[in-house]
Amino acid sequence: MSDPVDLVREDLRGFAGYKSARSEVLCGDVWLNANESAWANPADRQGLNRRYPDPQPQALCERLARLYGCQPAQLLMGRGSDEAIDLLVRALCVPGRDAVVVTPPVFGMYAVSARLQDARIVEVPLVDGKDGFAADLDAIGRAAREQGAKIVFLCSPSNPAGSTVPLDGIARLAASLAGQALVVVDEAYGEFADEPSAVSLLETQANIAVLRTLSKAHALAAARIGTVIADARLIDVLRRCQAPYPVPAPCAEIALAGLSDAALARTRERVALVRSERTRLHARLQATPGVRRVYPSQGNYLLVRFDDAEAAFHALLTAGVVVRDQRAAPQLGDALRITIGSPDQNDRVLSALRSQEAAA
Repeated sequence: MSDPVDLVREDLRGFAGYKSARSEVLCGDVWLNANESAWANPADRQGLNRRYPDPQPQALCERLARLYGCQPAQLLMGRGSDEAIDLLVRALCVPGRDAVVVTPPVFGMYAVSARLQDARIVEVPLVDGKDGFAADLDAIGRAAREQGAKIVFLCSPSNPAGSTVPLDGIARLAASLAGQALVVVDEAYGEFADEPSAVSLLETQANIAVLRTLSKAHALAAARIGTVIADARLIDVLRRCQAPYPVPAPCAEIALAGLSDAALARTRERVALVRSERTRLHARLQATPGVRRVYPSQGNYLLVRFDDAEAAFHALLTAGVVVRDQRAAPQLGDALRITIGSPDQNDRVLSALRSQEAAA
């Protein structure tokens, strides 16, 4: 396999980064190396927060590696998937020279990070077909080669479209871009999907990175724990580019507890319920007057087109239900994205839309 470090900006390949006080393994019982307070804050009675945390908490790292099927050295934790996206763009893209490929309509942070880095944004829109939105992998590969892209972002399941990218297609795309670009597969909603994780491709393809998060299926959005999984050589570079102490100790603690065997069993039960409710809500919405189309989804949400999206949005708001307005996104001028809630919450969605149509 090619060395993924060859894709990193030339000026960062030997970059040492910042060495924090916790990045060195030292022994002692009086710690005076980080300019921390010798006393706990009055609100912190046990004194658990006066010291800086481990930059990459080992127990959590090992637990995540087992969960995602990789080695700890292939994994870097950070402040949600957003930080991983930003790190990848900054580490790989030379400002004003390199490009990033995105597939609208899609999660907006890929383009935001590219713009902040002054990397050109190359759009290869998803194709809206009879089976839903799909990524045109041949067109993506051509655009990446012709436009000098360093990163291709694939969202699978795609947000907001709900479609996945087949694993064999990802492998072929990465092989065609070996030595030129990194293929980043954002699996923020992977727990809800039928498609296997692209982490399995890392054994044979070094120019693939996978993003995972605890924000969705694991119900830890406020903890802000995201992970990038990639070749260990690339992870080492990203770690040196990362700001110090990315994982606050309280967040690491709740994340580790949230990944216990008992917690994971409960999460699997809830994922199964979401998948079941996704099927039910899809069918009920498709039969609701005023609904033009409900897209198939592998995420914990449904993308829905309406005859009158403005009226539907405000009918839901009037009923106390807040959904995501997608009308400003490319190709989605009549669409809303509805997260799959509890059965009762989903019934409120259906009731509000029926009431709105009856009143029309």
